[in-house]
Amino acid sequence: MNPDLDLALNRVIRAPRKSVWSAWTDRDRLAQWWVPAPARSRVERLDVRPGGAFVTEFSEDGTTFVPHLDACFLVVDEFERLVWTNALDSSWRPASPAPVPMTAEITLVDHPDGTDYRVIVRHGDPAARARHEELGFHDGWGLVTAQLAAIAEEAAGNRNG
Repeated sequence: MNPDLDLALNRVIRAPRKSVWSAWTDRDRLAQWWVPAPARSRVERLDVRPGGAFVTEFSEDGTTFVPHLDACFLVVDEFERLVWTNALDSSWRPASPAPVPMTAEITLVDHPDGTDYRVIVRHGDPAARARHEELGFHDGWGLVTAQLAAIAEEAAGNRNG
């Protein structure tokens, strides 16, 4: 990780890696946690394979949905790692996404209490990293990670999270 270009988040999720993986790779489960509540998400395309599409929509009122993410997966190592970018859209065309282009790496590692969940979000320059941090990276990604943990822990039968 390059602290001048990257932002990171780590959390132990009290669920096995397969449960966390499923929360990322099952359309219905992903839609439940992908955006900070009370906003809602709709997963339009989720083709979890290298080069596959990752397209979501967002709604603040639960009725009107607008584009949220048009990205593609770069790396898919089952139960271990997902890497996706919004710098290429779901058709593999170069993109200039708002608010910042980024590449996200999600790593799942066994932990005595469940899964060590690690996120590194890479940016092309310090200004993009700073912009993402100013927009609330830690609060936003932290909140959706807590929502992800709740979904994975509930699926694993651990409701005490």
